[in-house]
Amino acid sequence: MAMRWYVIHTYPGSESQVKDFLTNRIQTAAVEAKFGEIMVPTEEVVEIRAGQKRKSERKFFPGYVLVQMEMDDDIWHLVRSTPRVLGFIGGTSDRPTPISDKEANNILQRIQDGVDKPKPKVLFEAGEVIRVTDGPFADFNGVVEEVNYDKHRMRVAVLIFGRSTPVDLDFSQVEKG
Repeated sequence: MAMRWYVIHTYPGSESQVKDFLTNRIQTAAVEAKFGEIMVPTEEVVEIRAGQKRKSERKFFPGYVLVQMEMDDDIWHLVRSTPRVLGFIGGTSDRPTPISDKEANNILQRIQDGVDKPKPKVLFEAGEVIRVTDGPFADFNGVVEEVNYDKHRMRVAVLIFGRSTPVDLDFSQVEKG
């Protein structure tokens, strides 16, 4: 039987604990051969605090853990009886179904993309009103016209002397208005 990816539902905020509990239970039961990876899908995000760029992690799917394993009754019971596990996603309560290979690959690719290019913690959209916090236009309000996440920059329409003027700003120079 081949290993497949399953999604475990956990108490919110307990994803890392569940991963640790499950890893310990697998070693204690000596069933490492039936398990592959156990992961809490996260992406790296960048935020600006007090003028400093700080990297942190954000969970894609809060309350869920992905597990690669060969499912049988003993393995089902081992995972299901792990502390802080609420159950499996998909199928029935006693016969969970794995996620498709396509879904698993999409999640794994998203994790890899998050490692390669950290995203800003605060996301901006065109048409959104923001407040400029730094630079020559500090304390002005503006409307986001265009956002470039790769360069961490945006074009904002700022009202100067009654005229709308496009200004190119870094994410660190603005905050949500």
